[in-house]
Amino acid sequence: MITNQIQNLRSQIKSLIILFIIGIMLSGITAFPIESQLAVVHQLILSSGIDNLFTQWIELVYSGVRETNSRFPFMGYGTDWLAFAHIVIGLAFIGPLRDPVKNIWIIEWSMISCIAVFPLAFIAGAIRGIPFWWQLIDCSFGIFGGLLLGYLYRKIKSLEKLQTQS
Repeated sequence: MITNQIQNLRSQIKSLIILFIIGIMLSGITAFPIESQLAVVHQLILSSGIDNLFTQWIELVYSGVRETNSRFPFMGYGTDWLAFAHIVIGLAFIGPLRDPVKNIWIIEWSMISCIAVFPLAFIAGAIRGIPFWWQLIDCSFGIFGGLLLGYLYRKIKSLEKLQTQS
């Protein structure tokens, strides 16, 4: 019975870790083609005729990225490194994928990182002139990532307890 519970829990943990890896890597990969993605959104905004704070902000961001890339293309290297960092962080989860109990520290570190999103978003966001409502959107990554990781952490602790019992 305990063996079945362990196998079931391992399967759930593996699925959650894979979900997190996919999410963090996709988040990074999408930073590479930022200008072309914004160009598509720009066209959608123009064709929709919608004019509100959100569309104005996206238009400003698109204009800034387009001008920066055209005049100073080396600045895009920063978002390339951002994308790379997300990919590398995703790769770090191979450890918990292989042995979640032994590598639970990666989950703990990631939960701390999710909490750290908040001061970064609010401090750097304010300094850089990011609208407050956009800072809240950025914080949602910390919230959703933290919730998923917290759930995953509890599952790993349950697995550890079951393994100790068997």
